[in-house]
Amino acid sequence: MSRVVLVRHGQSVWNLENRFTGWTDVPLTEVGIGEATSAGELMASEGMSFDVVHTSVLRRAIRTADIALDRMDLHWIPVKRSWRINERHYGALQGLEKKETAAIHGAEQVFQWRRSYSIPPPPLDPDDPRNPRFDARYASVPADELPASECLADVVARAVPYWTRGIVPDLRAGLRVVVVAHGNSIRALLKYLKGISDEDITRLNIPTGIPLVVELDSNLSYVSDRYLGDQAAAEAAAAAVAAQAG
Repeated sequence: MSRVVLVRHGQSVWNLENRFTGWTDVPLTEVGIGEATSAGELMASEGMSFDVVHTSVLRRAIRTADIALDRMDLHWIPVKRSWRINERHYGALQGLEKKETAAIHGAEQVFQWRRSYSIPPPPLDPDDPRNPRFDARYASVPADELPASECLADVVARAVPYWTRGIVPDLRAGLRVVVVAHGNSIRALLKYLKGISDEDITRLNIPTGIPLVVELDSNLSYVSDRYLGDQAAAEAAAAAVAAQAG
């Protein structure tokens, strides 16, 4: 048996303001810092330890990992970062308040943009300053791989190769792995690992700051998963994510 622990970052400023965040690099709130602290304490209370942490290149995931690992006295372990486990790019929706957007475009349209597997939001213009081609952290990423908008299928297409080429080698080497990422990159990994259908994945929501332990067999195939801590609280937090756009 093997395991990987998946943690969505703590509450960010735009989570609090109910805005589409995507690749916008916003910080954690005080609540988010508390959630990251709690995540570390939960993992420590289970006797967990790690040899390597994988994060996105966005500060809310990086900061969550730093805080959680510091609570575990594991601030020193190696870190691997990749844009491939960034949040889904919400295109021209980034920065917009979700309920206001639903009032303008209709709840069904916004649900499709938020949760459908294959319908991306409207893209950013190539010259929009928010376009990732203007961000130095993506300078080494081929231009044709940088998104201007993404659906979940696009996130699966970039995150799964990182799982197979970046995370699996660590697991096969016997390393204890924690991944601190985002709601949609974690959904993408779970879709792949659990074989979730395109339809059912629309109803999967990931709460902030609660570690999800995924058990794998000797072939690194999915066996089971569970949230640490109070299961009812985790379910309530996931339901709150689902209700963000009303």
